[in-house]
Amino acid sequence: MNTFEKLKPIIADQLGVKMEIIKPEASFKDDFEADSLDMVNLTMEIEDEFAIEISDKVAAKLQTVGDVVNYIENH
Repeated sequence: MNTFEKLKPIIADQLGVKMEIIKPEASFKDDFEADSLDMVNLTMEIEDEFAIEISDKVAAKLQTVGDVVNYIENH
C-alpha cells in the first residue's frame, strides 16, 4: 500500500469526508473545510501512523493531501 492509500482513511476518519473525494490536489481548508483544530488532530494521527514528527512550522505549510504525502515520503 502506498503512502497516499494509507493516508486516505486517516483523513476520512479525522475530517469526516468520503474517501472518494480525497485526491492529492485536494486542499484541507478549501475542499474539506478543516479548521486549525482539525489539522492538529490530523497531524497527530499522521505522526502516530507513520512514526514521524511534524513540527508546527512544517504542519502549517502542508496545505494539500499531496503536500502531506510528499513530506511523509521524504522524512
